[in-house]
Amino acid sequence: MKRVLLWVPLGAFALLFAVVASGLFRPSDHLVHSQMVGKALPQFTLPKMVPDAPGLASTTFTDGKPRLLNVFASWCIPCMAESPNLMALKQHGVEIDAVAVRDTPRNVEDFLKRFGNPYARIGDDRQSAVQLALGSSGVPETYVIDGHGRIVEQHIGDVRAEDVPALLAALKKAGG
Repeated sequence: MKRVLLWVPLGAFALLFAVVASGLFRPSDHLVHSQMVGKALPQFTLPKMVPDAPGLASTTFTDGKPRLLNVFASWCIPCMAESPNLMALKQHGVEIDAVAVRDTPRNVEDFLKRFGNPYARIGDDRQSAVQLALGSSGVPETYVIDGHGRIVEQHIGDVRAEDVPALLAALKKAGG
């Protein structure tokens, strides 16, 4: 019996090590998904962020035409990386509206001059109120909105080249 008791601490350590190791090597989903998918956009009206683009309101999304809503910021590195892909979506005829989060007009103007402007409208969300109401966990995030103002899909993170076909398909599906 004494011999068995000598092995108990080693067995307990081995079990603890196995549990910790499995947690380190098992992929897990650390993304926070919006609970708003499938629901209507929250009501909002945002003033324009830059002189060349109008502001943004939730009523904009109820004209029967599906579109994208991109939550971004000029200080966001992944937002810079996604810019060419948003421009590609725009070239495919996709209407993209934006919510600029915790930003300034000058910085957003500089960002758009440097990386291009894929946006039809840009709302100024300096306090992140609309971002939080959307259930957004960070920037960038892109939402597919149907023509009735309902969120049908959420894309977390930067839009990459391989995401463009899926977003085009989601928009087509959202259009009926």
